Amino acid sequence: MNKKNIQINYFEEKLETMPSDDLSVLILERLNKTLKYVYKNVPFYKEQFDNARVNIDLIRSTKDLKNIPFTLKSDLVNNYPFGLFSSNLENIVRIHASSGTTAKPIIVSYTKKDIKVWAELMSRVFYACGLNKNDIAQNAFGYGLFTGGLGFHYGAENIGMTLVPMSSGFTERQFAMMNDLGVTVLFCTPSYALFLSEELPKYIKDTSKLKLKKGIFGAEPWSNELRLKIEDMLNIDAYDIYGLSELLGPGVAYECEYKNGLHINEDNFYPEIIDPKTGEVLPEGELGELVLTNLNQEAMPLIRYRTRDITSLNREKCKCGRTFARMKKIKGRTDDMVIIKGVNVFPSQIESAIFSFDFLEPVYLIELYTDNLLDKINVLVEAKSEIYNMGDKKLEDISTMLQYKIHELIGVKSKVTIVPPKTLERSQGKSKRVKDLRKKL
Repeated sequence: MNKKNIQINYFEEKLETMPSDDLSVLILERLNKTLKYVYKNVPFYKEQFDNARVNIDLIRSTKDLKNIPFTLKSDLVNNYPFGLFSSNLENIVRIHASSGTTAKPIIVSYTKKDIKVWAELMSRVFYACGLNKNDIAQNAFGYGLFTGGLGFHYGAENIGMTLVPMSSGFTERQFAMMNDLGVTVLFCTPSYALFLSEELPKYIKDTSKLKLKKGIFGAEPWSNELRLKIEDMLNIDAYDIYGLSELLGPGVAYECEYKNGLHINEDNFYPEIIDPKTGEVLPEGELGELVLTNLNQEAMPLIRYRTRDITSLNREKCKCGRTFARMKKIKGRTDDMVIIKGVNVFPSQIESAIFSFDFLEPVYLIELYTDNLLDKINVLVEAKSEIYNMGDKKLEDISTMLQYKIHELIGVKSKVTIVPPKTLERSQGKSKRVKDLRKKL
């Protein structure tokens, strides 16, 4: 992208560009209010704070948060369904859910105010990506209990976009609407964007007539290499967005047109980075697990929620003028990370290696298996048709090249299996990149 052509737009300029000292005052004010609110209204938090001997009246700085216990995903499961609600059911207007660690889902709730705040946060996202009321948006995130569909929906309508609520699936209809309605922006997971980019030539012969210019993709970690693939195949500008159901949904953080990290809506979510093993707060710039605290939610604010997502923070003012903390693209999740021969390995690292070769399809599966009592990796990846048809010798050469590249990036040797085109499963939602075949002892 030609940076000279960037036009910076804000939805709430005063908040998004607030001087750091003023922002710190606002954050502390909202933090103290939220801590008192949950202590009074949520028995779980009263017990947590009392057991840890936390006096919330003595929280005088965000640094004092380190004395407050974390909230874990298991806490949401164990308090199913209403145990972490801080508002009465009569004030709850919406409930969403995501999968839990057991048969019980994770329930999240919203008051009218929460829905309004959520829509406004998503509106910030769209303005930051250069969108406005003149855009026609195709929302291919799933609707229903998943927060993605309605989160994007309400935010788009809030700024006056024309919104096409497609949901995922129905590939032919996706392209028909995109073509016939002159859709300018696509919302979906990066996996589904990749799937659509592969299917595009089947349904639209003259892609030059498409008006699609941008895509906002999220709900799963994805590499910059995948971004470049999607941008090239769909001829669009692709942006990353971050959120999680436990804290409203999409809209926690987002890229601006400079794409130099994701701006965290820090007046609503206070971020910390911790060592995943020790729980100690890490200095700015260090890689660790993202922890978030709700600062402006009524129905179900969470305190120091461990997201399990691996990233780092940067508090320098962005070129776009926004002063909120920025986080790097998610490297992976602590529960997606695998340890092979003592080395931490994330799927996104292997993805980067695969996408550096043009003759491979951008679809892969990582198999973990046991050989001679040792954990090992087998990477299955598709070769493009013209390459695969060149025969076994060519495939062996490609396998060796990719093995070397993966070893160079992660420091661990892996097996690489080149498979025929269209062999591996495509995803129309969140992708499943890792299959664990290891023997359980």
